[in-house]
Amino acid sequence: MDEEVGPGLDERHLDALKDRVRDSPFHRWAGMEVVSVGDGRAELAMDLRPHHFNPQGIVHGGIITALADTAIGLALRSKLRPGLTHRTAQLNVHFLAKGEGNRLVGRGRAVHLGQRMGYGESEVVDALGQVLARATATFIVLPAPGRSEAGGSPCSLPGQPGDQYSTSRSLRAAGICPRAP
Repeated sequence: MDEEVGPGLDERHLDALKDRVRDSPFHRWAGMEVVSVGDGRAELAMDLRPHHFNPQGIVHGGIITALADTAIGLALRSKLRPGLTHRTAQLNVHFLAKGEGNRLVGRGRAVHLGQRMGYGESEVVDALGQVLARATATFIVLPAPGRSEAGGSPCSLPGQPGDQYSTSRSLRAAGICPRAP
């Protein structure tokens, strides 16, 4: 693990992360609760409600996808040092079984975390432990809003010497920073 990115969040920051998820309007609407997070792993659970099901009576794929994305994102976030954040750049979900029942569990793990990108995996299971979906995701790593290693805007951070992809160029490509004039 690169010390520029890690060593990860301490217990106080992990508790604050749990509070942010609990207080998030989206996660509250979805009914997601953090069961555990830390050391590159995260587990979330949600009790299914009528608004989680599609017209065919199975769990909507978007709900399963949101749980998978959140599990991977929290797993990666737990490995980032304070002052850094992340955004989903690519998410691939493979649906393996239809979602039924009354509860889902999403388990995510950080597989790789570098200075600019992170990669993780997750699975979503039902209350009986049947795997409903497996997901992989790539995340961009960047300074948290209002913070940067250089003390300025993350949209003006340079890349490594000789690197054809500057940090600011990567952030513009991801739609996080405005395009240069």
